[in-house]
Formats: sequence, C-alpha cells, structure tokens
Amino acid sequence: MLGENLVPYRTTVVSCVIAGFLLTACDEAPEAAAPPGSTAAPSSSAAAASSSAAAAAPSTVEVDGQSVAVSCSGEPVDGRPVVLLLSGLGDDLTMLADLQGTLGESGRACSYDRLGQGASDQPSDKQTMEDAGTVLTSVIDEVAGDGPVVLAGHSLGGLIAARYAPDHQDRVAGLVLLDATTPTTVADATSTIPESATGVGAQIRAETIGVYGGENPERLVIADGPVRPAGDIPVEVIQHGQQYLAEVPEYGPELERAWAAGQRAWVAVSTRGNLSIATDSAHHIYKDQPELVVRAVQRVVTEAVD
Repeated sequence: MLGENLVPYRTTVVSCVIAGFLLTACDEAPEAAAPPGSTAAPSSSAAAASSSAAAAAPSTVEVDGQSVAVSCSGEPVDGRPVVLLLSGLGDDLTMLADLQGTLGESGRACSYDRLGQGASDQPSDKQTMEDAGTVLTSVIDEVAGDGPVVLAGHSLGGLIAARYAPDHQDRVAGLVLLDATTPTTVADATSTIPESATGVGAQIRAETIGVYGGENPERLVIADGPVRPAGDIPVEVIQHGQQYLAEVPEYGPELERAWAAGQRAWVAVSTRGNLSIATDSAHHIYKDQPELVVRAVQRVVTEAVD
C-alpha cells in the first residue's frame, strides 16, 4: 500500500509502523514491511506452514450464498463458552492457529476468515459493520449452537467484536481486545496529521482515509463511533507496550498517545473492563506474548462462567 516515495522506509521499522496504523499486514522482517496501525502478522512461508499445521482443517459456513472458512480446535465443555478468535485486517485464521490450538486444550476454540480474508469468498460489494455482524452471527451459530461465546479479537477483529457485543449480549459472554483498532481511528489520524502534511505523514493520512473508507481486501467501511456498553461482561483490553507508532516522523508520539487513548476508551464497553499493557509486544501481541493472551482469554472465560 505504500507509495514508491516510501521505498527507503521499507527496510526500517517505519514501514511496519505505517502498516500498524492502517491495520494492514506487515512482516516485521526487513524484506517484507507494510504500512503503521495496520494489522498484519509475519507472513513468511515457514510461519504460515507452522500455523496452518497447528489448526484444524477449515470447514465452511454459508452466509447469504457466500462461503466463510471456519476452523475449530478442542471439544465443547458443558457450561464453558466457546472462544472465537477474530484476526486483524490483512491477516487470516492461519495466523491465529497456534493460539487456537493452545486454547483448544481446555475447551472449544475457533477462528474464521471474514469475507475478503483467507479462504473465504470475496465480498460482492462494499461491506458495513452490520454486514460483518451478520457473518459473525452465522459463525457463532455454527461453532456454539445456542451457547455463549467469548470473542477475542486482534486489531480490526477487536473493533468488530466490541461493536458486535452490545447488540448481542445474549450470546457474547466476554471480550478480549488485543490492541484493538481504536473507535476513532480516522479522527485520530486526520486531527493529528494535517492535510498539508508531506512525506510519511501525508501517506498515513491519505491511506487511513482510503482504507477505512472501504479500500481494503474486505471492502469493509470502518466508521468512527462511540463506545457502546455491553453490560457487565468481563472484558480484557491489552495494549501494545513497544511504542512502534512513535517511529513515524514528526507525528509519531501523538499517534501513539491517540492509540493509547483508544485502548482506554474500549474499557468502557463493560462495567467489568480491565486494561493492561503487553510490555514486550508491538501490535501482534498474540505472537509476541502468547502466554499473556492465553491467560487473559482463560481469565475471561472463567469469569464469564462464575
């Protein structure tokens, strides 16, 4: 997504910073960088093969005539919510395979590809958050039947989970938000980076507007909006501790502050919300500190049952 004028940055952390803010895939290796705020995890063939091996072979769910890929590990446990993992924009369910496998050792854990992701069909038109919610409901029905779920979402997956939960309190028993896309990302970018900006700042501003306007693989329009309450379900919000957004020339520190404010805002999705910092992690917390994520998910599952 980066323009040719940003080629020099492709061998630096700045490329992944740009990817991080735009919630698009980014390989942290020098040879495969992407835009800040984006959500892509390592994409080397070796990592993908390893992740794929850890996940159950995906099945499919039909949603309004379109095929959605779903993968599950472990067996259902009576009285225990199913854990459903949601990846970030530019990632697919294979990136969550190791986490899914670990969580599947103590109950059922699943993941899925949204339309436009991985093995799922391409959307026929631009999608709204309501469309994404329709797909999510069908997946929940498939993997959990009439039972409850704990949604654990990374980046854009976290935003989708947090937007979905308030309207589905009968199904969503808890949330784990892993460096979730902030509720006001477009406003954060455009208020921090002026229209007159040049260079990397201008690229981030323009691409944020485009990506969030539907110019992304899922064709999903991601609108800013307030945090709506989902009752008193247990919620764990985990924020990155390695301040990679601060690497953006001139505007980085303010982008980092805006991202942190967005994580604090998500805590208000529940009266039982809790915020913690993954001190050793950049954007892909489930890759950098998987044990921390597993503990958070297990804690939410346990509190949802109590």
